[in-house]
Amino acid sequence: MEKEESPIYNKNTIEFVTVALEFCSFVETLPSLNQFTFVDKTVKLLPLLYLKATLLPEVYPLNREAFPELYITEEMYNQVRERIATLLEEKDTYLDTFQSDMKYSDSPIAAFISEDIADLYQDIGNFVSIFRQGYDEAMEEAMASCLENFRQYWGQKLLNALKALHSIRYDEKFELKTNEEELA
Repeated sequence: MEKEESPIYNKNTIEFVTVALEFCSFVETLPSLNQFTFVDKTVKLLPLLYLKATLLPEVYPLNREAFPELYITEEMYNQVRERIATLLEEKDTYLDTFQSDMKYSDSPIAAFISEDIADLYQDIGNFVSIFRQGYDEAMEEAMASCLENFRQYWGQKLLNALKALHSIRYDEKFELKTNEEELA
């Protein structure tokens, strides 16, 4: 297959890779961010990531038994999750109404923005790491895996986190507190 025909060189794929790389770089720079900057940038970046994922061309795994190599370790995942949890403090927790167990529960199920973002980082970070290597077959496998995981798992996680972050970002008290901090 020629490069122009390959889905990994498609314009939408290149744009997704660009946004995915921006997301991973952003998440990796968390120690230098304050709460407002994190929330503000994340509510802008997540919708773009979601949009670009929905525009990816259809890709089918070449080898169903092969799994793309994993680069994001459990330690890296936990570092991202802990940094976000520390940054958001009590705002990290929200009520998840989209869990399948919710229909059997009498009480709401707590979820965490930090865990959702770390889950996104894990899958997207693995995808970006494989793409950086530049091996067409591996890139296509990674793309197929990322697209399948988006549909079945992290797409909903992204939307859940975005909803919770939107609530934080556009809360009047949050904006007032931030304005007072900037004036001080």
